[in-house]
Amino acid sequence: MTDNSQKKLTLRSVGAVFAGIMANFVIAIPIDLLLHAAGIFPAMSERLTNSLCALAFSYRIIAAIVGGYLAARFAPSSPMKHALILGLIGVLLSSTGAAAMWDQGPHWYPLALIAISIPCSVTGGHGYVSRLSLRNENTSA
Repeated sequence: MTDNSQKKLTLRSVGAVFAGIMANFVIAIPIDLLLHAAGIFPAMSERLTNSLCALAFSYRIIAAIVGGYLAARFAPSSPMKHALILGLIGVLLSSTGAAAMWDQGPHWYPLALIAISIPCSVTGGHGYVSRLSLRNENTSA
């Protein structure tokens, strides 16, 4: 493999994981802003209740699964590895968020975000791999 080919694969791998990260933000942030604007979520300086954290947690699960799917989908090879890397980055970002926002709501919420990072990303990656496998079975039959 040439140096140029390796660089392209590396860039595609980074892009695949970046797409997964962006999917998380593109899904969750607008929903957060909408819920704040609608008065469902309190001002940023106020604590979230358990029920509001559960609401935010529910759509963050979906965002993390979609992110894992996209990381796997755009991976040049080893789609599950890319989904796992996204999950590990999610653990790091969620841990940083937990430290920064520890007093903004119930403590279970940031800990749960850390806990779901890898399983949800891997679930999304598995969804892509399963779909790809089914497509390959249908074309070879």
